Amino acid sequence: MITKQEIQYDGYGKCLEISNGIVRLVVTTDFGPRIIRYSFIDGENMFYENKDRSFFADGDEFEKVYGKGSVWYIYGGHRLWTSPEDYPRTYYPDNEPVDVNLTENGAIFTPPMQKWNQYQYAFDISLAEDSTEVTVKHYLTNHGAWDVTLAIWPVTVLSPGGTEIVPQPVRKTYCLPNRNMAFWDHTVLNDDRLTWMKRYILLRQDKSATGNVKFGINSQHGFAMYFNHGDMFLKQFEPNLNGTYPDGGMSFATYTNPMFLEMESLSELQSVAPGATIEHTEHWSLHKTDMPELTDDAIDAFKKQYIED
Repeated sequence: MITKQEIQYDGYGKCLEISNGIVRLVVTTDFGPRIIRYSFIDGENMFYENKDRSFFADGDEFEKVYGKGSVWYIYGGHRLWTSPEDYPRTYYPDNEPVDVNLTENGAIFTPPMQKWNQYQYAFDISLAEDSTEVTVKHYLTNHGAWDVTLAIWPVTVLSPGGTEIVPQPVRKTYCLPNRNMAFWDHTVLNDDRLTWMKRYILLRQDKSATGNVKFGINSQHGFAMYFNHGDMFLKQFEPNLNGTYPDGGMSFATYTNPMFLEMESLSELQSVAPGATIEHTEHWSLHKTDMPELTDDAIDAFKKQYIED
């Protein structure tokens, strides 16, 4: 049975809790929205919480667009952005109350329309009745006067101390390359947090590290895994290997700094006409399991328990 109740969540004010007795989701409604918690009922939060608002964006350039005193807060958890990233356009200060419409297995969360960008975001969150599976549909409607070209970009900010496993493309393309990758300017390829394997890439979140790491890849398999607290968070999506994606063709990106790690899937780049709506869906699940042995063959065998080829 799915339960939905309004709660006060530590540091985040009014939120909606969605639970099936196995896992719980907590979604902010005083601002955002952010899916600020995803955990087993008796487990630790897999998502990062920035309760003290120490991670934010502001400044003169920001205030010229959004007004004096405007601040964007990461808050933590899962959010919706658009790509290609641009400052300050992407960092819209979503600090107003969110409209909530309950559904059979969850709710639809709709923040106010972005006044400057003329974008209307929405989350449709649905929790399975008898498993940890969550479906998150992300919507963007263009209320502007002209076409805009962008991709939907959901970002999941994960709790510190874990390790991510990202599959590499393994298609046989003979004389042609079978993968594209992008690296952001702060990324050092021999960073200790990165491990390059034949079929996988490992990215470790390290609270004692300095600097940031970000890379993107043209995902073939449409998943990534994050291990922390004795649990595994699985994010799945549907990439189009022939699609056109931002940042040189990246349908998946990941980022880490000393505070958290982000998993980021992306929709294809699309021209969105005035009044048109586009969407992008992710599927999540949570599993009580330790990380497998860190060899290609062991990871291959492990992922078959949770992912259909």
